[in-house]
Amino acid sequence: MKLTARTTPTTPLTTARTTPGSTAGTSGRTPALLPRTAFGALLEAASPEERPTDLPVGELRELVREHGLLLLRGFTGFADAEELTAYCAQWGEISMWPFGAVLELVEHENPGDHIFDHRHVPLHWDGMYRPEVPEFQIFHCVSAPGRNQGGGTVFSHTSAVLREAVPAERELWEQVTGTYRRRMEFYDSVAVSPVVSAHPVTGEPVIRYNEPVAADDEFINHPDLTFSGLPEDGLAEFHDGLSRALRAPRHSYTHRWQTGDLVVADNYTLLHGREAFTSRAPRHLRRVHVLGDPPLRNPALRSGG
Repeated sequence: MKLTARTTPTTPLTTARTTPGSTAGTSGRTPALLPRTAFGALLEAASPEERPTDLPVGELRELVREHGLLLLRGFTGFADAEELTAYCAQWGEISMWPFGAVLELVEHENPGDHIFDHRHVPLHWDGMYRPEVPEFQIFHCVSAPGRNQGGGTVFSHTSAVLREAVPAERELWEQVTGTYRRRMEFYDSVAVSPVVSAHPVTGEPVIRYNEPVAADDEFINHPDLTFSGLPEDGLAEFHDGLSRALRAPRHSYTHRWQTGDLVVADNYTLLHGREAFTSRAPRHLRRVHVLGDPPLRNPALRSGG
């Protein structure tokens, strides 16, 4: 699908929810829905020379808030981390880390943490162990893995999960609170959050949850997760049911990376994780966190950060 060419750098983007292949006319362009999912929007470049910086960030921001996720594909990419950082600063205040603005998501030779490994990463929300929770995650694909090498990023639309849950199921989830302890190079923190929480801006119910990992899983640097509110013998059913709902095709989207892709996700609403990928596959993403306005102080953080 090719989208209608923009006439000027400030041509408006329409936000109507349409089917793939539709266009808006010469006065603007209409994003397509991502295929095989109930959320997310796609904008493709009108030409290979077009850059993300040509598009009005204010309207892109609203697309993410409406659709949960936005994919820009086919645009001229960013030459380096500094250029990506400068672009992300247009979206809002960047959440800075000890390493700076950009996290280089690439497999390490001897990883000390699962984010630098090639194995799977369970669903979670970003900023859960930090003083401030970012509104947006911005990912730029420097190098994509091969077609059959895995490494897709999984997103789950949690407010949709809650809207479609049967009452008994939702009532079960609402009883549970998670306590999450994680120590790694950049923090040593404890976070406590009810599984069903409220979107900090709209008040819409959302899910804040970190999927547990089996004790025998080859997972580097396990977090310590405990869940309260249900009898111990009811927790397995709780986790199984919630994970199935979060990963149901109508609620989840697995992004298959192409080199140059730019993905912006609503971290207030979505959870995300990673599929395992072939070790030494050329998977290299850059990620930047952008804070909301005003920045959201982490309501779950109990210590560290």
